[in-house]
Amino acid sequence: MAQEWKEVTAKVAGAELTCIQGGSGKPLLVLHEEIGHPGWLRWHSELARSRTVIIPQHPGFGKSPRVEWVRNVRDLAGFYARVIREMKWSPVDVIGFSLGGWIAAEMAACDAKQFRKMVLVAPTGIRPPQGDICDMFVVTARAYVDVSVNSIENNPEFAKLYGGEQTPEQFEEWEDARAETARIAWQPYMFNPSLPNLLENVVDLPTMIIWGKQDKVVPISASHAFNESIPGSDLVLLDNCGHRPEIEQTLRGGVSPSDTRPRSTNVEDLFDHGHLHGATPRNLV
Repeated sequence: MAQEWKEVTAKVAGAELTCIQGGSGKPLLVLHEEIGHPGWLRWHSELARSRTVIIPQHPGFGKSPRVEWVRNVRDLAGFYARVIREMKWSPVDVIGFSLGGWIAAEMAACDAKQFRKMVLVAPTGIRPPQGDICDMFVVTARAYVDVSVNSIENNPEFAKLYGGEQTPEQFEEWEDARAETARIAWQPYMFNPSLPNLLENVVDLPTMIIWGKQDKVVPISASHAFNESIPGSDLVLLDNCGHRPEIEQTLRGGVSPSDTRPRSTNVEDLFDHGHLHGATPRNLV
């Protein structure tokens, strides 16, 4: 079977940026989490049927060299704003996971018009009103991955994350990612105290926030903080789900019983059937 994606490195925004790219159609920008791109999974394949899925490896992650002037997440948001402008993607649809969701939120707070629609999946970036964001630096990278799902045993795609069994090369990539995350998001750890106020400026940007009720990485209380901070945003809460709804809800249901609107629970179907400001998420991305 032919590989569905390719690796592309381009000189953009004054730096070399390596991207994973697959599919064809309108661009969809995917911003990955704090320990790197988890690999090409089923939901990528589903979206790539109708979209060009573009997954940059953040500077300092994977094969993308560090950009020295990027010292915090807001700097990284500014870097990606320049990427979008130089690549002529604007306004682009974006989906951000965990740290990638924080980056997307900072970008929207600065200039919401660079996006057409935005999906944030369990983003960091706002201090949870109750509970604390899991400290990835007091456990191994493997343990951090393990705690990111509600049930390893009931998750068929879990074994595919980051290429499956840990190799020395994968261990090195994880440690590089953790080092870069520490450099840009250490103090305060994984949040920006001013972000809730800055997000009040995000108006007229259709936004969906997706969160697992059993998230052990970013407490669910943060989901309500994001929802309240972004005017008009939709919040989808999923039961029996941790920090990775894109793989945890692929094969089973789990929508919050209190949500009476028709919704699906896996990321690719949310784009087909859920509602966002009166539009279906196929129109979202």
